[in-house]
Amino acid sequence: MNVSRFLTFIEEKRGNSINTRNARLAAIHTFSRFLANDYPEHMVEWQRVLALPFKRGATQAPIEYLEADEVKAVLCRIDRSTEAGRRDYALFAVLFNTGARVQEILDLRRCDVRAQSPYHVRLTGKGSKTRLCPIWAQTARLLQELSRLHPDIEDGENILFRNSHGGKLTRFGVRYLLHKYVTAAAEDVETLRTKRIHPHSLRHGTAIALLKAGVDFATISQWLGHSSLNTTMIYARADMDVKRQALAQVFPDVLATPPTHAPKKVDLVDWLRQL
Repeated sequence: MNVSRFLTFIEEKRGNSINTRNARLAAIHTFSRFLANDYPEHMVEWQRVLALPFKRGATQAPIEYLEADEVKAVLCRIDRSTEAGRRDYALFAVLFNTGARVQEILDLRRCDVRAQSPYHVRLTGKGSKTRLCPIWAQTARLLQELSRLHPDIEDGENILFRNSHGGKLTRFGVRYLLHKYVTAAAEDVETLRTKRIHPHSLRHGTAIALLKAGVDFATISQWLGHSSLNTTMIYARADMDVKRQALAQVFPDVLATPPTHAPKKVDLVDWLRQL
């Protein structure tokens, strides 16, 4: 069956994980149920597809994200003396600030930015759901400066982030730019050399930063636009600092100081006689 061969291909040839394989199969199952309603004469084929099982043993891969010093190193590597550099700086600053999905930021229009206090941006996420996300005053100024690069952006309906041809910047363009700046920043920050950073890593970094700051999971979930609190809970397993803080709250003084003298030797026979 072609579907079965496809699933084998993405695992063995493309190197996708079991999670990815199961996600692709889930989409195919959904499509097969849709086709079964419109083309019942091929029900046998749809049933064969639906009978393909999900694989067990899927594990959550470690989440790669940027620490505060790594974020600073990446931003410092952007040349803000050029028009493209000012655009890139504003792009990554708002991504770090909001933790938004890349496409949500690329869809930003001038009318989606509130440049007066209280500063925020209006994001349109999955399912065309909109949410307001607060931004720093510095970030608002960067977006204002970006608007001045293209006078027609002041129209309010035009996109903020454009490529060199004046068209809409794409996710592939963002991936390329991030790789370029992370590679450059790795010369200064050694930890960046071993990390596999992609645009979604910026979103992970914001979530971890909020978690370290003591923000509750419900607020983080709303901030990131998650449809379920369970999605947000993955960050509870991601950060070692949070785990260390939890450990410190459980009997923190047990191993705080080593004993100053050798423990007293106990004669086992005498101890037994006292029982």
